[in-house]
Amino acid sequence: MSSSAVPNSGPTVPAAPSAHPSGFSWWKVLVAGAVGAAVVNLIVLAVARLAGASLVVVDGGAEHAITVGGVVGSSVVPLVVGTGAALLLALWKPVFLRIAQYVGGGLALLSVAGPLSSGADGGTVAALSVMHITLGVAVVTTLELHRRHRA
Repeated sequence: MSSSAVPNSGPTVPAAPSAHPSGFSWWKVLVAGAVGAAVVNLIVLAVARLAGASLVVVDGGAEHAITVGGVVGSSVVPLVVGTGAALLLALWKPVFLRIAQYVGGGLALLSVAGPLSSGADGGTVAALSVMHITLGVAVVTTLELHRRHRA
């Protein structure tokens, strides 16, 4: 018999939990939320184009076309900055995840007032409104994923 063989030594002790939490790390959640919001908003942009929306907003007398780059930037930057700040604050106090869900979702809904008051055609207003709501849903969902899957 080799010295490494141990006969039945009784009940086993459950293994200690791993040092790393299971689930999604903060940066994976942040990337997934940003990519998800951008993809959905690009789909909304494509549908609006196919539906014949002008996708032009007049601001201060100047016309601003809604472009793919503008949609990606407007989807990714606010989500990464706001959600990233919430994730950093949550390292200090986890309650910031829930607070940021309410604040981020609420701000996105309030920002719908911009497209509604833009004076653009109905298709453009509808598309921009859906894009703002999509960003709010992405913020709330991203923070919820992290909140539920952290250790």
